[in-house]
Amino acid sequence: MFLYSGIDTVEISRLDEVNPAIRKRFINRVYTANEIAQANDRTESLTGLFAAKEAVSKALGTGIGRVHWQDIEILHLPTGQPVVHLHGQAKITADQLGIHTWSVSISHDRDKAVALAVAAGGEPNITKP
Repeated sequence: MFLYSGIDTVEISRLDEVNPAIRKRFINRVYTANEIAQANDRTESLTGLFAAKEAVSKALGTGIGRVHWQDIEILHLPTGQPVVHLHGQAKITADQLGIHTWSVSISHDRDKAVALAVAAGGEPNITKP
């Protein structure tokens, strides 16, 4: 079994300091409709999701770029546990790496949101140069 991990931290206040018009465009570019609905415009929730998306992109080894923000979707079960859903290039990359299982944890303090993503899978399906 192969393990992949990523971690990220975000200052919560950064999102509150953004011009409201820019904040709305940013939210619509970064988050899926389901994430927006679950976060209900709560800055703490949005920054936690942002950190989780960054952590997942790092575990995939891509960062954000080749994988787009909305290719990584973090939704919460009724228990509050965050769950990773991949779409588009993120799903393709995970399949190439043999990733089939994700675990993500999100935490907040007064100033920061932090997220850790761990993925597990079989032998990566990557052609070596």
